[in-house]
Amino acid sequence: MTDHDAPRPSTRRWMALAVGLALVAAVALAVVVSGQRQAPRPAAATEGSAPATRSTPAVPAAPDVPAAPAAQAAQAAQAAEPVSVSVPAIGVTSDLLRLGLNDDGTVEVPPLGPDDQAGWYERGPAPGAVGPAVLLGHVDSAEHGPGIFFDLGALRPGDEVEVARADGTVAVFAVDRVERHPKDDFPTLAVYGNTEDAQLRLITCGGDFDSSARSYEDNVIAFATLVGTRPA
Repeated sequence: MTDHDAPRPSTRRWMALAVGLALVAAVALAVVVSGQRQAPRPAAATEGSAPATRSTPAVPAAPDVPAAPAAQAAQAAQAAEPVSVSVPAIGVTSDLLRLGLNDDGTVEVPPLGPDDQAGWYERGPAPGAVGPAVLLGHVDSAEHGPGIFFDLGALRPGDEVEVARADGTVAVFAVDRVERHPKDDFPTLAVYGNTEDAQLRLITCGGDFDSSARSYEDNVIAFATLVGTRPA
């Protein structure tokens, strides 16, 4: 039998083939989706776990809070600026950018790029000074993949955060807790409010991704307390 004389597949066979290909495509898609790496997601903060005030969807700046005592203000002024951060438990090492405020009053975030870095909110205390120092970093981006704080949600109490400073010292913090809050219910006072000792907050995005807004719905926040200093 020649190729010209070969019988054509029946309509039923074409339909079966099409269904089979569709199933293969569905399985392949499921494999791709399930294989994507997702950022660790801490449990959502329970009601009463931290004081919260309504705010804008982006990370807000500190609200009006009582001024720190003069002794605390003097210590904050004397603290050396941070130059880099290391979080061994999640493999993070980054130089620190300087971050201020956007025109809408929200805190600046580091620029997205292949060389992703964390940043320090320089209008707040320096790490190691009395009060809450704030570091921010991206969780990921569509173009460049996982960000510098991709694994922030995996931190556990007791994990250490080391901040190298311009005076050649390293401020060592221990994680107290990690929380996840909706961006429209950001715990502003818990993050920025005055404290009696030196503390640190590390902030990134998390939770579900809102494709219409092209942003994550939550913030992941690690709270830490200074436990010591050492030479660099």
